[in-house]
Formats: sequence, structure tokens, C-alpha cells
Amino acid sequence: MKRTDIRNEADIQLLVDTFYEKVRVNPVIGYIFNDIAKVDWSHHLPKMYSFWGSILLGEHSYSGHPMTVHIALSKMTTLSEKEFSEWLLLFTQTVDELFAGETAHEAKLRAANIARLMLHKIKTASPGLNISSGK
Repeated sequence: MKRTDIRNEADIQLLVDTFYEKVRVNPVIGYIFNDIAKVDWSHHLPKMYSFWGSILLGEHSYSGHPMTVHIALSKMTTLSEKEFSEWLLLFTQTVDELFAGETAHEAKLRAANIARLMLHKIKTASPGLNISSGK
């Protein structure tokens, strides 16, 4: 299959759906989504289409506060470098399996920046916890 770049909403939906199919069954982070956050996928996936569409296609359709949600989640379960690294690995693998091009590259860069920023914000919101090592 010849990979094309991420070009439109259908590509964003393919990326998000494929990625979260992997997340749901992943032994490192799946339980966070399924058991801790108890994600309502019918609500979450459209938000993620909007989030990534806004970032990669300039749609400006996303509104939300993902940092607040993740900081709250970090108080219920460990969100450490291990979990964010796994999230990023799955995301990068999914992009590489499905797409190639400038926007695909941008998606991976943005995901890496998001993971780094989330981890940093969680660490600073939880002083005294050794979040980076998962303890």
C-alpha cells in the first residue's frame, strides 16, 4: 500500500481510530483508558478528530482542556514517563503505518511535544511525587 500524507478529515479519523484501537488493548496503557478513565469512546473519538484536525489541518474546531483532564487522571493512577512513552510509541507507529509526508511528520513532532508537556505539567502539579519513574 502506498502511503500518502494526512490530507483531510477522513485521514484524521483513520489515524485516530487506528491509534485508539491499539491503545484499548495495550498492556501498558490500555487499562488507564478502559478501567481508570472509563473512556466513553463515542464521546472521546469525535473530540480527538477535532483535536488532531485542529492541530494538523488548521480546522480550529477543538475546544477543551486536555491538560486539566490529564492532571486529574494522574491523581487516580500513575502517568509517568513509561506511560507517555508507550502512548507516543503507539502514535508514531500508527502514523508510520498509515501515512508518509510533511503533515505525518508534523503529527509525530506534535505528539512528542504533547507527551513531553503533559508529563512536565503532571510532575509540576504533583510536587513530591516521583512521576518520572512511576513511583
